[in-house]
Amino acid sequence: MKGRIVRQRSLITITAALAAGALTLTACGSRDDDGGSDSGSGGTKVVIGVDAPLTGDLSALGLGIKNSVDLAAKTANKQKLVDGVTFEIKALDDQAQPSSGQANAVQLVSDKSVMGVVGPLNSSVAESMQKVFDDAGLVEVSPANTGPGLTQGADWQNKKVRTYKSYFRTSTTDAIQGPFAAQYVYNDAKKTKVFVIDDKKTYGAGLAATFTTEFKKLGGKVVGTQHIDPTTKDFSAVATQVKSSGADVVYYGGEYPQAGPLSKQIKAAGAKVPLVGGDGIFDPTFIELAGDGSTGDLATSVGAPVEELPSAKQFVADYKAGGYKEEYAAYGGYSYDAAWSIILAVKKVVEDNDGKLPADARAKITAAVQNVSFDGVTGKVSFDEYGDATNKQLTVYAVENGAWKAVKSGTYTG
Repeated sequence: MKGRIVRQRSLITITAALAAGALTLTACGSRDDDGGSDSGSGGTKVVIGVDAPLTGDLSALGLGIKNSVDLAAKTANKQKLVDGVTFEIKALDDQAQPSSGQANAVQLVSDKSVMGVVGPLNSSVAESMQKVFDDAGLVEVSPANTGPGLTQGADWQNKKVRTYKSYFRTSTTDAIQGPFAAQYVYNDAKKTKVFVIDDKKTYGAGLAATFTTEFKKLGGKVVGTQHIDPTTKDFSAVATQVKSSGADVVYYGGEYPQAGPLSKQIKAAGAKVPLVGGDGIFDPTFIELAGDGSTGDLATSVGAPVEELPSAKQFVADYKAGGYKEEYAAYGGYSYDAAWSIILAVKKVVEDNDGKLPADARAKITAAVQNVSFDGVTGKVSFDEYGDATNKQLTVYAVENGAWKAVKSGTYTG
């Protein structure tokens, strides 16, 4: 994609007064011929696992995650951030499938050199991995999962309970993203009648539910609901239902491979109304699939535009200098910060143990991640008592002239 698209695909959170530390941690490392992290010489090897969809429809996002973690590992090595420790990455492809994610989790746990994992992309995949990592005491930091139940339990709306102490994330959740979208649609876009559609998966159904609750609370009316089969691309039946419902907006909980064709078919059915979705549709591919009729469609996503944050611009420059073939995409900054939180935890554990990894390194690193706090690519990075990111920034984007354009950044006020 062209440079302007690269910038628009990066969702980076605004923060005030990023100190020199952020610039230091985004210094660029050199790139190896095989695409792996610098191995250095001597000392202790610490591996950071990466789980993401590296092939398939969502690979654009997954490869951005992998490459950004690789950049973080190289940066730590170049800086000699942890004396006597060389960081490497081990990236596994989950193909956006829970069963593959679980198998990958087992493989990463069995590799004793793995001291932390960044990923996955999909909330449904995370559900299959959490217990495997938690049983092994291996820390997992996702740059992209937004399902609230992953950190706060299945009944999070009534009683928040942290089930897995080894799970963290650098992106904010759908408990905030859905209502934030509803407030924009109702208050700013002045839409009052919504048709809600989801793909029945953990992420999509959860996001649609939180949007719906807030939209109704504000006074909006849900004029129809439907579920689609994400394995197909024929949505003509639901498109006809949207047309006959009288909806002035459609909210879709799901991802861009389905959202693009859905938007196109809704317009073709005669319903000239915007389709709104979450970070799962915020990708240039959505616009390609949706066609010219996508102008005016909306997406919310975590963070704020890269152009607004100097430290993120440095990350962009370092990534480009690294020679990666793929874009860092929507979650690059969050992936870098997820990896950096693990790297800083390793640093503390090693320093607290006379310069060596202790026998119970995994458990100690997990505990250390809970307490990390630093100025990262995406702003201030730290975690609350549930493992959620303390940074709650979000942005609404609109399709304009064939590209996503930021229209409003802020935080949800409930």
